[in-house]
Amino acid sequence: MATDYTLSVNHRRRALESWRSLDVSVRDLPLGLLFLATSFVPSFHNHGTQLGGMPDRPFDALAVVAIALQCLPLAIRRKRPAVCLLLVSAGFAVDQLGGYHTLAGTAFAIAVLSTGVHLERRRRATALLFSVAGYLPLAIVLSQLGTGESVAGFVTFYLALVFVWCIGAWLRSTRAMEAERRRRVAEDTRTAERTRIARELHDVVTHHVTAMVVQAEAARYLTAAPDRLDESLTAVTDTGRRAITDLRHLLDLLNPDHGPETRAPAVGRVLTLVEQTRRAGQPVEFFEQGTPPVSTGSADLVAYRVVQEALTNALKYAHGSRTSVQLHHGEGEITVEVGTDGSGSQAGSPGGSGRGLAGLRDRVDVLGGDFHAEPQTGGGFLVRARIPAGSPS
Repeated sequence: MATDYTLSVNHRRRALESWRSLDVSVRDLPLGLLFLATSFVPSFHNHGTQLGGMPDRPFDALAVVAIALQCLPLAIRRKRPAVCLLLVSAGFAVDQLGGYHTLAGTAFAIAVLSTGVHLERRRRATALLFSVAGYLPLAIVLSQLGTGESVAGFVTFYLALVFVWCIGAWLRSTRAMEAERRRRVAEDTRTAERTRIARELHDVVTHHVTAMVVQAEAARYLTAAPDRLDESLTAVTDTGRRAITDLRHLLDLLNPDHGPETRAPAVGRVLTLVEQTRRAGQPVEFFEQGTPPVSTGSADLVAYRVVQEALTNALKYAHGSRTSVQLHHGEGEITVEVGTDGSGSQAGSPGGSGRGLAGLRDRVDVLGGDFHAEPQTGGGFLVRARIPAGSPS
C-alpha cells in the first residue's frame, strides 16, 4: 500500500515537472480552448457579456471569428500580453457590435488582468492609454446603434476593467516584492553561512597554527638539548595532527550528508586544549567548578571557543605570562574566565584584526549571554563570558 502510494506521488511529481517544462504558450493554450469550446455550446449562446444594448443575433461566420479572436490569443497572455489584449479587444468589439454576446467575452477580463500582471510598468501605462483610445469609439458606436445602455453603464463597465487592471498591477508588484524578499533572504543566508564558516576556520586554524609556530620557534634554541628538541618537535607534530582532525570535522559539518553530531562535549575537551597550550610554553592554571549538565545545547561549544581564542591570544600577545582558565558550571549557564597577568615577554592587549573576539561576542550574544574582553588594571588581559546552557545549536 505504501509503495503504491509512493509510486503514485512520484508519477504525479514527474507529470507536474514535465508540464512545467513546456513552453508557457502551450500551458496557457488550454484555457483559451476551454472558452472556445464552451462558447459554441447552444445553451450558452447570447448569454455572455452584453454592452451597448445591441439586439441578439444568431451565430454566423463572423461570430466564429469573434470567438476565435477572444479565446485563442489567451495562449500568449503571459508571453505577449500587449498583443493578447489587442487581439482580444478586437474580438470583443466585433462580438458586441455584431450582437453575438458570446461567452468568449469573459476572456476580455482575463486579457486585461494578464496585461496588468505580466506587462512592464512603462509598457503597461502605454497599453492603458491605447485601451482608453479604443474603448471610447466603441462606446460611442454602441450608444448610437444600440438601445437601452446609458452613459453610466459604459462608465461602470470601463471602471470594472480598470479595477481588474489594477488587480493585475498589484499582483505584479506583490510578486516583485516577494522575489526581492527571497533574494535578500538568500543573500543574507549566504552571508551568514560564509561568516560562520570563516569564524569556525579562524577558531580552528588560528589556535593550532599559533601553537605550532610558538613550538617551532622554541625548537630553534634547543639544538643543544636533544631530548627537549625531540619533545618540542613531537608537540608540533601532535598539534598539526589535531589541526587536521578538527579541519576534517569542520568539513564533515559542512557536508549536507553529514549525520548527527557524535563528538564528545566541547567543554570536556578544554583540559586537552589547556595541555596543548602548556606544551607550547605557556604556563596555564586550570580550575573547573560544578558539574556539566546533561544537555547544554551549543553553550559548551561556545565556551570551548572562548577558551580557545583566549589561549591563542595569550600565546601570541602574552607569551610566557601566567594564564588562568576558570570554568564554572552553574544552574542553566556556563561561566568562562581566561586571564593573563601581563608578565610575559610580549604582554599586552590583543592586536590583529579583532575578528576572533568579535566572533566570540557574536556567538555569545546569539545565545543571550554576556561577553567582556578588556585589559586589566595591573596589566594583562581578561576574557569573561556568561553563556546560558540549553540553547539550541
